[in-house]
Amino acid sequence: MDIQLGFEIGYQFPRPTPMILTLSIHYSRASDLLRPDHLLTSPSVPTTAYRDLFGNWCTRLVAPAGRFVLSTDTVVHDSGLPDAVVPSAPQTPVEYLPESALVYLLGSRYCETDLLSDFAWQRFGSVPNGWARVQAVCDFVHQHIEFGYQHARHTRSALEAFREGKGVCRDYAHLAITLCRCLNIPARYCTGYLGDVGTSPPYGPMDFAGWFEAFLGDRWYTFDARNNVPRVGRVLIAQGRDASDVALSCTFGANQLDGFKVWCDEIH
Repeated sequence: MDIQLGFEIGYQFPRPTPMILTLSIHYSRASDLLRPDHLLTSPSVPTTAYRDLFGNWCTRLVAPAGRFVLSTDTVVHDSGLPDAVVPSAPQTPVEYLPESALVYLLGSRYCETDLLSDFAWQRFGSVPNGWARVQAVCDFVHQHIEFGYQHARHTRSALEAFREGKGVCRDYAHLAITLCRCLNIPARYCTGYLGDVGTSPPYGPMDFAGWFEAFLGDRWYTFDARNNVPRVGRVLIAQGRDASDVALSCTFGANQLDGFKVWCDEIH
């Protein structure tokens, strides 16, 4: 299947302002692009690109004063298969984990492992380790948090989501990541596109999505505590320890968001 996806994001700037953007499709999907994933700016400005510490493709630019619009529109070929489900995937003992996975066992800005460790072991310590334990975490988080766009707060941490019992997709991901790390399972935050392919209406407003990956056996697997069912057509943008590592845009000065549109639709 082919998926057309992209965005248009508008800002108002009182003066020229530097920006760092993490909006390009992840390199792991580069071979699936049916047309280039070019970031366009209006008005046109010079851009430079680099890979961050996690391998994500980032763009630097200086936005001019006035209205400034970022956009892209591309087509991705997708297998059409849902997220993999592998109940036999084992938990890898910490001493055998690859060094690249170890950072995803540690606490981070939005994932307070030290404050949720006791709860994690009390709640999930008796659950068989491996896939079943990660799925038990997802089941708990899915039921514990009430979803609502009106609940969005960009400063909410995993502990706050746990205490408040409400949030958006990033809060589900942060809490599940934190509980997995407490249980010695490496987990990392993912941001990207997730449309409505294979789901039933009514459909909510389209936005970027947050989910997570857990390291089991010898590879990373996709989990989504918000939806808690395998989904089709997930397109990764970036991975990191939590949302602070994969912010879609960082602006180094005053600005106002004045337009935001995302699309991710199967092409028939």
